[in-house]
Amino acid sequence: MTLFLAALVLWMAAWWLNTRIAGSSLASSYAGRVAVPVVFGLSVLAIWELVVRGLDVPQVILPAPTVIAETFASETGTLWIDFRQTALKGAISGYVIGCVAAFAVALAIDRSTFLRRGLLPVGSFVAALPIVGTAPILVNWFGFDWQSKAAVVVVMVFFPILVNTVQGLADTAAMQRDLMRTYSASYWQTLLKLRVPAAMPFVFNGLKIATTLALIGAIVAEYFGSPTRGMGFRISTSVGTLELAMVWSEIAVAALAGTLFYGAVTLVERWVTFWHPSQR
Repeated sequence: MTLFLAALVLWMAAWWLNTRIAGSSLASSYAGRVAVPVVFGLSVLAIWELVVRGLDVPQVILPAPTVIAETFASETGTLWIDFRQTALKGAISGYVIGCVAAFAVALAIDRSTFLRRGLLPVGSFVAALPIVGTAPILVNWFGFDWQSKAAVVVVMVFFPILVNTVQGLADTAAMQRDLMRTYSASYWQTLLKLRVPAAMPFVFNGLKIATTLALIGAIVAEYFGSPTRGMGFRISTSVGTLELAMVWSEIAVAALAGTLFYGAVTLVERWVTFWHPSQR
């Protein structure tokens, strides 16, 4: 009873603090926008710690945040090796290849009605395929190292970026295109000076969606074969040996990496699309 009362008091205190921040002059500032999720997250971790410690939850079911933090600190070297294998080699390389390929194909589709009518429906079909079905095939094709994980990431990020780019290239108004024709602008001049800049909000929407898909794809692909390193490999082996603290440490690394990756793309978006109303 004391445990639940303490957890309830802590939650109410965090709620009150967040309400005060949201209603103050700090709400519209950068510090205020950061403070609310930070307070919320810290309160969740504190309640998690209280519940696990107070109810004596076994570590093989749910380790306490402090235990996870200790494992994180003691296994930093292993976590870095896994992060480098999965995120830097598999996810980032596949993301870059998929983005470049999707943008190039989008330009080709924009020039060809045949490709627009033929490839986009096939793309929707391929995008709907489950990763647990395609990942083993790509692992058999490209081997057990990071190249197969990059191939899985390419498949996952290609079509979201392709669809958003094609939609963005078609978003310009007829009056804008007519104005470019009155200036005797060629197709490439219209593309580079009007249509590509106008498509950037759509392109970045696809890029942001792909940031989460890239890391998920690389991790899941490692379940079907990888060298003795990698985040997916470590999670699967640690679950088998009931080292749940290590599993949660890998999850924390994946969450931090995904957040930083998404944030980096968002910062680039603000720099590129500063003119768009969504950035004002």
